[in-house]
Amino acid sequence: MSDKLLKINIQKKLKEFDLDIDFKLKKGRLGILGPSGCGKSMTLKSIAGIVTPDNGAISLITKEETIYFDSNKKINLKPQSRNVGYLFQNYALFPNMTVEENIAIGLSKDYNEKSLSEMIKRFHLDGLEKRYPRQLSGGQQQRVALARILAYGPDVILLDEPFSAMDAFLKEQLRIELVNSLKDFDGFSILVTHDRDEAFQFCDELLILDKGKIIAKGDTHEVFENPKKVQVARLTGCKNISKIEVIDEHHLKSLDWGLIFEVSEKISPNITHIGIRAHDFSPAEKDDVNAIDTENSTKLEMPFEWEITLANGLWWKIDKQIHEHEFVIPKYLKIDPKNIILLEE
Repeated sequence: MSDKLLKINIQKKLKEFDLDIDFKLKKGRLGILGPSGCGKSMTLKSIAGIVTPDNGAISLITKEETIYFDSNKKINLKPQSRNVGYLFQNYALFPNMTVEENIAIGLSKDYNEKSLSEMIKRFHLDGLEKRYPRQLSGGQQQRVALARILAYGPDVILLDEPFSAMDAFLKEQLRIELVNSLKDFDGFSILVTHDRDEAFQFCDELLILDKGKIIAKGDTHEVFENPKKVQVARLTGCKNISKIEVIDEHHLKSLDWGLIFEVSEKISPNITHIGIRAHDFSPAEKDDVNAIDTENSTKLEMPFEWEITLANGLWWKIDKQIHEHEFVIPKYLKIDPKNIILLEE
């Protein structure tokens, strides 16, 4: 895997904004996270050859370089020449073909029965070979679609919001199945999503898009832990974000909540906001550093957590057991200075 590289540098004028994407992928699984209509799917379609960018280049380096698209060299390979597998939201299975017929399409014309039965076994489809897509569950359909894609040995697999139309239970199940299915895949896979949990669970690396531009990229855990920008913090699920006024190098005033906080990191001149994750508060004494009075707070019970809204608008989430229905809000909460995220606009 170390000698492989996927290079994407594309520009395309769209109605709402200009798409301008430039990144290289060296490791297996990349997530592209962003709100609806930010250019995520357009990026995938450009890689697949379904859409042609105005300018730029897309290439894959394995032992040698394969250029998918290059506007200067006038190269634009057809989708079927790119060896890219595209998993559509609806899986695009052939409705009049059985499971084994759908998978066999991905195999070479002179495939043998052994390689077909290996794919069926690998994706836990034994006993379903003669069924048609309409007779399968959503999870089974996804496995057939993935088996068909992997059967022809693609270099790149593109996953375009594959769970967007599913209920929460099925979504969780299929996310785990997808991660397991792609464990042994030696190529690149790119998942487009607006769901932060999906991105966190599936991806080694993460790109965050906003209006056609990359606003963050890097190791997935690092992007979540240190978002750096307000929009990145929002997209990675930070519930509490406030404008600030700087007091000194380690103290600031939150303008939205009217509180003064101590922070562990030195406040640089470009910091305009702070973020506090809703799970990062803990019960406190009045004189603790960053203690917050909880008077006039409201609480909302969820199956597995309490959601507490403080009078100043701060939001605290705390885990609970399904059978617990009583909770006394402590008189004070605190936030550790190191858990206050410093953010640029």
